[in-house]
Amino acid sequence: QVQLVESGGDLVQAGGSLRLSCVASGIRESIYTMAWYRQAPGKQRESVAVISGGGTNYVDSVKGRFTISRDNAKYTVYLQMNSLKPEDTAVYYCKMISQHLNSYWGRGTQVTVSS
Repeated sequence: QVQLVESGGDLVQAGGSLRLSCVASGIRESIYTMAWYRQAPGKQRESVAVISGGGTNYVDSVKGRFTISRDNAKYTVYLQMNSLKPEDTAVYYCKMISQHLNSYWGRGTQVTVSS
């Protein structure tokens, strides 16, 4: 059974940093794209950062503050978040898309940034 488990979410003051991790298990195919999404209360889920063979891509609001990276051998994706702002408060989800275009989601980790 495929499982994606996020970790690293926490309560942090504005200006602080967090590093999120997402580890996948049970996947028996190569992963082409890994991504982080977030969903704030009352808002739609949005893509935050994506990493694939073509490089990385970020939503404008996090450019220069967040960095996505991956370890293919460990089926793991990371999100380094610096200079956090209260508007970064959300549940953060990881997503992985395989070479056969199967999509897998984690259950999320809460990030809360206090002002």
